[in-house]
Amino acid sequence: MSRPELTAPPDVFYNDVEARKYTTNSRIQNIQRQITERALELLVLPQGEPSLILDVGCGSGLSGAVLEEHGHVWVGCDISADMLGIAASGESPLGDVFRRDMGQGLPFRPGTFDGAISISALQWLCYSDKNAHVPRHRLMRFFNSLYASLKPTARAALQFYPEKPEQAVLIAQCAQKAGFAGGLVVDYPNSAKRKKYYLCLSMQQGYRAPQGLSDRSAQGVQVGERASATKRSRKAKVAKKSKEWIQLKKERQRRQGKEVRHDSKFTGRKRKPRF
Repeated sequence: MSRPELTAPPDVFYNDVEARKYTTNSRIQNIQRQITERALELLVLPQGEPSLILDVGCGSGLSGAVLEEHGHVWVGCDISADMLGIAASGESPLGDVFRRDMGQGLPFRPGTFDGAISISALQWLCYSDKNAHVPRHRLMRFFNSLYASLKPTARAALQFYPEKPEQAVLIAQCAQKAGFAGGLVVDYPNSAKRKKYYLCLSMQQGYRAPQGLSDRSAQGVQVGERASATKRSRKAKVAKKSKEWIQLKKERQRRQGKEVRHDSKFTGRKRKPRF
């Protein structure tokens, strides 16, 4: 199947028919939810506190609904009027949407948002629909305006589908040139279906992008098994301070982007008492 980016510009491709097909597809709903949950995890927002989140390429509001479930207030922008029409019809109490081509830059006041996400949208900037659309220039306008609109402590988690590696490199280079720290995070790099690219960015120069998820850490849990696997994991308690407990804690900290020491043969080993 041909990629949508090769078929037509996004505001043309996502007409009323395609927008409704996309929004009502249960498979797409499930994928969008998983990606949005992962993006929120990568933002490492303060727990128990509502944040103001920018959703770039918000579409029909599928990702915005997940943000609301976590108690966050969000503002979404998209170039497709038909997608935005569906999002606006939901009359969200915590979200608002408006039409904007992200390649023209974002029109917000400096330091507005606590974080930013983008789900399956950023790759559109790598394609030229008009003679005036130069991918590198459009990416720079987007990242420069995104940098300005975020608070100094904010992070961004931007998931996208590059057609080829050169696109991922171009996107990461433009973000770095705009002043961001961070880099690419690739989840499940050895899986054709589950592989996902996230550009994890921070305003703080000491920031290092976290490690991506792997099939080994997932231990073969499929999408449909996630809920039941979570219940089983709650029942099977791990002894505190045990080697498994320490490894799970370190893995959780790595996913949050924290610096963690590598595992060794001494990890979790009890020390002999001193006399």
